[in-house]
Amino acid sequence: MCAPDFGGSSVLDRFQQIEPVVLIAVDGYRFNGKPYDRRDVVAELRAALPSVRTTIVIQRLYPGELPEGAISWTDAVAEPHAPVFEPLPFDHPLWIVYSSGTTGLPKGIVHGHGGIVLEEVKSLAFHNDVGPGDRLFWYASTAWIMWNISTSVLLSGATLVIYDGAPAYPTIDQQFSLAARTGMTFMGTSAGYLSACEKAGVKPGELHDLSLLRGIGSTGSPLPTSTFGWVYEAVKRDVHLGSSSGGTDVACGFVGANVLLPVTAGELQRPMLGVAAAAWDEEGKPVVGERGELVVTLPMPSMPLSFWNDPGGVRYREAYFEPYPGVWRHGDWLEINERGTCVIMGRSDSTLNRGGVRIGTAEVYAAVEAIPAIADCVVLGIEQKDGGYWMPLFVKLAAGAELTKELVAEINTAIKTKASPRHVPDEVIVVPGVPHTRTGKRLEVPLKRLFQGMAPEKALNIGAVDDVSLVEHYIALAKARG
Repeated sequence: MCAPDFGGSSVLDRFQQIEPVVLIAVDGYRFNGKPYDRRDVVAELRAALPSVRTTIVIQRLYPGELPEGAISWTDAVAEPHAPVFEPLPFDHPLWIVYSSGTTGLPKGIVHGHGGIVLEEVKSLAFHNDVGPGDRLFWYASTAWIMWNISTSVLLSGATLVIYDGAPAYPTIDQQFSLAARTGMTFMGTSAGYLSACEKAGVKPGELHDLSLLRGIGSTGSPLPTSTFGWVYEAVKRDVHLGSSSGGTDVACGFVGANVLLPVTAGELQRPMLGVAAAAWDEEGKPVVGERGELVVTLPMPSMPLSFWNDPGGVRYREAYFEPYPGVWRHGDWLEINERGTCVIMGRSDSTLNRGGVRIGTAEVYAAVEAIPAIADCVVLGIEQKDGGYWMPLFVKLAAGAELTKELVAEINTAIKTKASPRHVPDEVIVVPGVPHTRTGKRLEVPLKRLFQGMAPEKALNIGAVDDVSLVEHYIALAKARG
């Protein structure tokens, strides 16, 4: 699946690989109160996908108008049909999801029926205590694996709440308002959204009736320690807040919530059931109380069956099983402490390295994002050709803010205090914004490659970026720096 806001080329990068025969598309959508017409994109896709034999259009904005030869969703489902249940092998292909595609064409990741059913029922029913009578919502576009995961709640007998619109429109507490209106018992969202609510100073617990809400899920990026406190102070004191970390690759979490254990601010509670997660050092030895590579040492049911068009599984093995043969390396920094709780510290391949001491970017973000004058930021660690190391912090300022000497000092002090002196950047640079993947992840590695001199077309896939104009700004900065 792709999100309705994807450009035609981004969709084709994905769909041309798999040659679909049925295309289900929406004619438009609304976001932040504005309508967006997607009929031209639908026409582009139909013209560029000769394998498509049937086009089904969901008439969201333009009822009564259909492309020639297409049928409406209403007509497609008009005649009731009794369900047909067909026994299939455990590893029968279920769906194809895609990697973010930041450095090349998105990889088509093929998952199997049996593994996905086991993982989703486990994650939702056991880890988050969601079952019959519950109402679950997780804010996600159809391009993010959290959409697949949230729809799987139907396997547990719960009701799914879906929402079409912006996460913080017309007011920043929109998701909490939705929770009150629909009687949610579980609300899933992103760490970025919760942090934005914290910065805005809103108190959803005072504004909305959240009496039925038992659980809040957070994923997408590490949840800052301060935001844990905000949830329990401003939202609800007796809610279970579960921060989790996983991936599209396995359509589930590696580490995350456990409703039977206490919640510790800044930490993920445990490796999830059936996940042999560990932190390994460079020599492939497990470490406790220090950061290491997140690895999975034994098979999981939802590990991909394959990559699409990957004869012999060559790209599959390269993606996950190097440098530890036979052991899944996910590309995240993980620390498991003596109590068994976990901390995710960002991507290992975008890790900062000060004088041989490795630093996770999440620690920098946790410090900087707590400053009201900073709207967004990205930090890079760039090895120089002369053997030096340059660590810039790029910041997008909040409306009305200026990068004064005082603000730079505040940023550096916050980083030094909340992380360490090694985390303090060499330079703070104002930018118009921070580019992300369409699933909300900062483009740390591609931006790093730009500043290392790699050609833009090799450093990243423009089609996977949420705002291409922002990338052009970083390209210009990299060229200016030489």
